[in-house]
Amino acid sequence: MKLLTEELRKTIPPLYSTEHEDDPLVRVKFFTPDSNWTWYVLEFDGEDTFFGLVEGFETELGYFSLSELESTRGPLGLPIERDLYFNPVPLSKIYPKFKQWKEEDL
Repeated sequence: MKLLTEELRKTIPPLYSTEHEDDPLVRVKFFTPDSNWTWYVLEFDGEDTFFGLVEGFETELGYFSLSELESTRGPLGLPIERDLYFNPVPLSKIYPKFKQWKEEDL
């Protein structure tokens, strides 16, 4: 399965375009089927770099790359997958503490 289709690419806002939004939409969800890592995409540079929420050892906003996701395998050797049934939702629905982060930045 292709992690990111051309059609899906067109739906993801460019990097930095949602940084002033109160509650940006998460557009895509990637996950490891054999561990607890999940990547939620908010923005994309159109080529390789995403910005979004990463849940793994910690939960944090940051950058990650499509090429890394495509080459990474979980502990049982399974590749990262895209959640085919994921629908865009506000970031606060996935991570309620996001609203606190935004308020602390003010």
